[in-house]
Amino acid sequence: MQINNSGLSDPTTVPLIPFLIDEKNSDFAHDSSATSDDPATPLAPDGPKVLLVDDSEMTLSRAKSALSGRCLVVGVATNGHAALEAAAALRPDVVVLDISMPGMSGFELAKRLRAVGSTAQFVFLTVHEEDELIRAARSAGGIGYVVKTRLASDLELAVKEAWAGRPFQSPMS
Repeated sequence: MQINNSGLSDPTTVPLIPFLIDEKNSDFAHDSSATSDDPATPLAPDGPKVLLVDDSEMTLSRAKSALSGRCLVVGVATNGHAALEAAAALRPDVVVLDISMPGMSGFELAKRLRAVGSTAQFVFLTVHEEDELIRAARSAGGIGYVVKTRLASDLELAVKEAWAGRPFQSPMS
């Protein structure tokens, strides 16, 4: 199966959208002089630092809600190029990424992140349920595979399993 990454004839024309840092949870937002008694300083949950990558704002919002309070969502990116920058700056433990994105597929993004030395675990969050894409996700370095119809029930578990180095796959319909 062929994944259409952009619909554009020249992927270099894809506008770079800067990644967003979750200022409540990011290391960049912490004041080193603040203490845990300071109500303005959030306490980090006992979970992984997560970067969310998807070209759908609605999916990013749903994913952030699904992980809220149990994982530390440190940033979001809406394309692969912004995700490369975000991963370098934020050094997440887990990257949750879509397969089909404009400009760069999630498979290519995972391979590029590995090539630049990222040690993050990858959880693919996608609409695709085809066996060949599940195999391709594994080949790209994915340890988790969550279908978007099961985002609310499976994403948190997939991220925690990935952080522990264990594979997870949503049941397919």
